[in-house]
Amino acid sequence: MYNKLLECHKELLEEDRIISSEAVKTRYLGEDDNSKTLRELIAYHHGNMAYVLKRGTMKNYYTTEKYLYRFLLKKRRVKDIYLKQLNYEFVTDFENFLRNYRNSKKQLMLGNNGVMKHLERFKKMVNLAVKLEWTHKNPFNQFQLKYHKYDRAYLTERELEILEGTEFTSERLQRVKDCFVFSCYTGLSYVDVKELTEDNIVKGIDNNYWIYTKREKTDERVKVPLLPKALEIIEKYRRLQEKVFVDFLLPISSNQKTNKYLKEIVASCGIHKNITFHVARHTFATTVMLSNGVPIETVSKLLGHSKLTTTQLYARVVETKIGEDIGNLLERFREKESRKSLGT
Repeated sequence: MYNKLLECHKELLEEDRIISSEAVKTRYLGEDDNSKTLRELIAYHHGNMAYVLKRGTMKNYYTTEKYLYRFLLKKRRVKDIYLKQLNYEFVTDFENFLRNYRNSKKQLMLGNNGVMKHLERFKKMVNLAVKLEWTHKNPFNQFQLKYHKYDRAYLTERELEILEGTEFTSERLQRVKDCFVFSCYTGLSYVDVKELTEDNIVKGIDNNYWIYTKREKTDERVKVPLLPKALEIIEKYRRLQEKVFVDFLLPISSNQKTNKYLKEIVASCGIHKNITFHVARHTFATTVMLSNGVPIETVSKLLGHSKLTTTQLYARVVETKIGEDIGNLLERFREKESRKSLGT
């Protein structure tokens, strides 16, 4: 006990803390900031961020928390750990645990980017501990998050035409298809489409209808012109509302069911792509906007992005647009050559 008290005294000297009998006693009993644990950090983070972060984001943090606790039990044989015990080895061991984590059916649960997302959330919590001076070292200083880049899926113009032209006898499939197509022509995310009301539809200064809303994810205000095909879908369900009163403009199912039904829909249309509702947003950016010559700055504004780099991730310029641009370039070259020859 005497040796432990001396060690506490030494630690306080090294940290330039005020030395007193109370300070030594608090350190010895593990009641000062230097003795905070990982569970205390997670509880503090969740308690403070629950009112700042969106519900979906907090749900992801809860999942990361579960993986951390499973890792502690399975690999470290403990239920908690002091923050001062966190090091580079802990982070790399946790990374390997995530990469090799399997469900009850022995299937790997996470890909590379899924693992990186959990580590990114863990890193943010550790950064909070450093700011609070609960720990004086950051195990992530030497660790680099490495995401794999993927081209985001979207529907081509031809695929979008096939989808639009397909009518379903099943009411549930037809409704999901209509909501998906609506998103393809507005760029709204699932939750923004779901919460759309009559109040969000206004006439703009150009005397056309616009959607005025606020993105649920970022709180960014968004103003989107209602393209004719999107307006047709709204009018269709307005007529149905006369028979059955509903608060929202479009009859969209839960996110899980919507994505399940979308797989049935694209299979029926002969589209061989892994489609989720978010693909509609990518389709709006790439096929509807960029491919038709709309500047990326305008697309960024319509999507409600605060940074242009975010839009660049969503919207890949398709081959047809590149071919068209190169064709225009070659035409300009020919015109220059023609002017030169006439000049000579």
